[in-house]
Amino acid sequence: MTSFASFADLRDACVNLPAGDAAAASAVASREAQLTKPPESLGRLEDLVAWLARWQRRTPPALDRVNVLVFAGNHGVVAQGVSAYPAEVTAQMVANFAAGGAAINQLARVAGAKLSVVPLRLDRPTADFTAAPAMGEADFLAAVAEGYDTVPADAELVCLGEMGIGNTSAAAAVAAALFGGGSMRWAGRGTGIDDDGLARKRGAIDRALARHAGTLSDPLVIAATFGGFELAAILGAVLACRRRHIPVLLDGFVCTAAAAPLARIRGDALDHALAAHVSAEAGHRALLDALGLEPVLDLGMRLGEASGAALAVLVLRAALACHTGMATFAEAGVSDKPSDDGEDRAGAT
Repeated sequence: MTSFASFADLRDACVNLPAGDAAAASAVASREAQLTKPPESLGRLEDLVAWLARWQRRTPPALDRVNVLVFAGNHGVVAQGVSAYPAEVTAQMVANFAAGGAAINQLARVAGAKLSVVPLRLDRPTADFTAAPAMGEADFLAAVAEGYDTVPADAELVCLGEMGIGNTSAAAAVAAALFGGGSMRWAGRGTGIDDDGLARKRGAIDRALARHAGTLSDPLVIAATFGGFELAAILGAVLACRRRHIPVLLDGFVCTAAAAPLARIRGDALDHALAAHVSAEAGHRALLDALGLEPVLDLGMRLGEASGAALAVLVLRAALACHTGMATFAEAGVSDKPSDDGEDRAGAT
């Protein structure tokens, strides 16, 4: 079992990270240049295969073992009226996941991925961060370690998501503490709160930022002060994937905010992670921009529970199928040189 003794211990693990395999990515690029298509005509699909190869550290990469990990937690800040739903919905949705009745159950099945749902202390919400840090050091580190240990060592791709009433408030507070701008920049309607609810949500976040202003210099302390058990577990899972050479698909706003402290500790800490999509939740696109992450999909989704990440797996599978299944010019007996009139013979002109 993984254990982090202190913030300093965890910070060391976040700093000392393995690199990807540049040679594997280069081998993918070399093969792409030989396939029966005009150069770079599959656009970002070609980059996605190279990214998989770099972080799996092999070529060709594979997607035989894809895991979807959904972490669930409850938040004390719900007492401030920041959500359209009560806290007990978190446990009810976890039961729905177990029964196979949620969107992620269907999307994981279609994506050929194994779904695991991990509830974290649903009977003990975090503290209301308007009055106290959401988590103390020990609780935060324990949740990070639990997320770390949930990652299967043999996974070839991990999709991360969450469920937790109140967690868009936590994510917005984390983003504001990390990147500035206050609640107006980061807080949106989450589960569908009305104008009064949005005002309560933004007020709670701004009060919390003011109360904890003295702790905003340390990304890990920020994660503990404003986050949640499920956000801490996501951070741990992202860290485990990097250290185990497993590429990651991040889901929406909450998942991205959970991973963001890693990038503030080390600038390239999320190079093994892709933004699966940009959600409709206010703040997500701004957070992706702040982290330099380009989303794979933009479908106006805001469900959470790794739904966007599972959909992005299908894009990765399509990219990999083209890379491994297409013939090279030599194999197909097709000229790889432009014709005399300058038009490519392979593919569209």
